[in-house]
Amino acid sequence: MNPEQQSNSMTLGRRHFLRNLGLVGGAVSIAGTGMALSGCQPSSNTTNNTSASNTANAANAELGTKDSDKNANPKHAGSDANSSKHGFADAKYEFYGEHQAGITTPSQRQIYFLVMDLHTNDVEAVKQMFQDWTAFAAKLTQGNNIKDYGTNPYVPPTDTGEADNLGAYGLTLTFGVSPSFLTKLGLSDKLPKEFKDLPAFPRDQIRGNLSGGDICIQACAEDAQVAFHAVRQLVRQARSTITMRWSQSGFVGYDTGNETPRNLFGFKDGTANQETLKAADKFLWANEPNWLKGGTYLVARVIQMHLETWDRTSLKGQEETFGRHRTTGAAIGKQAEFDSFDVNEKATNGKAVIPEISHMGLSKRTGNQILRRSYSYSSGIDAKTGQFDAGLLFISFQKSPEQFITIQNALGRVDKMNEYITHIGSGLFACFGGVKPGEYLGQALFEG
Repeated sequence: MNPEQQSNSMTLGRRHFLRNLGLVGGAVSIAGTGMALSGCQPSSNTTNNTSASNTANAANAELGTKDSDKNANPKHAGSDANSSKHGFADAKYEFYGEHQAGITTPSQRQIYFLVMDLHTNDVEAVKQMFQDWTAFAAKLTQGNNIKDYGTNPYVPPTDTGEADNLGAYGLTLTFGVSPSFLTKLGLSDKLPKEFKDLPAFPRDQIRGNLSGGDICIQACAEDAQVAFHAVRQLVRQARSTITMRWSQSGFVGYDTGNETPRNLFGFKDGTANQETLKAADKFLWANEPNWLKGGTYLVARVIQMHLETWDRTSLKGQEETFGRHRTTGAAIGKQAEFDSFDVNEKATNGKAVIPEISHMGLSKRTGNQILRRSYSYSSGIDAKTGQFDAGLLFISFQKSPEQFITIQNALGRVDKMNEYITHIGSGLFACFGGVKPGEYLGQALFEG
């Protein structure tokens, strides 16, 4: 083969490779996706809007420019690896506000949820921890380290470094405390009557290593490393006050921000959220006691999903389990996801259109609303069964714990979903209201 033939062969081979990756003839689509994602950001540098089009140009240039494949980092793939910035890298949410971020904030794609125990009853020490966490969280959510690096090479660095050179990626940090938190600090007189450990529900198999705890931190971001880094820094600065108890990471996926994410059963999760948000004062935000004004209650449940059993279930059986059509997310008998429906409607044969024991039907008939912010998880293989250890990190926010308790009791032993899931983790936390600059998380509790 002469040099010219060799060159043509390499070019054709590379063109074939790029076509398989979807870059040939698809570069414009890639650019369009990048710009659509960038347009959904809460805030971003305007230069990011051109990065997606640069991707397209780079992909086209790839077909004929020998130098375009000079990729210094083998962990990256694609012609744009050295130049194009991720569309969400500079996305930022303000930490300060009327409510904590990470509640009504549009769901980011990654979560790291951590629950901790107090190992001190020194109120002043805990108060200082929350003052520090407030200042640190305000920096982390803007893409900054909690402290500047020092100059002494003989002491540990002030930051662990895994998020250096990474942007904020839409990071939000949400903090909550449990009933035991107040009890341990001698603040039981400030416990609302309804704020107590969740009761045992039918079919629960709650594990001790996935329940309880005094404090929770929910870190959500478009990048998993950014979310984990933030929690790691907060824990690192509070080792003398807290001990980690349990955690769970998770993920959701969607192409555009107006799509409802799907869970691992393939059904949309969170369709009813818009109804909750329309009546947020009724269903979401607490107005008493004073230290919880502008806050809300967080319920966390780790739900193991038996994927192998589900995968052997017919589509009709799956839809009857949820009470919704899988493709559209619409209630059974409706066409579109958000079509209104009567949960008690009867068919001509007298049977309920939405099955009586369907998950959505049982929940809807209680008349209660919650705000779901759930994430799927995959934690390897279950050593006992040899099956996927996967499921749902269910998180809901509500004005009162009774909203969740009523719904869960209604599901009870009759929910058709019970055949496919097991609740193995649980926690209840009160999330403080938002803070203004100069204030700190929990200030009304400690000083009120």
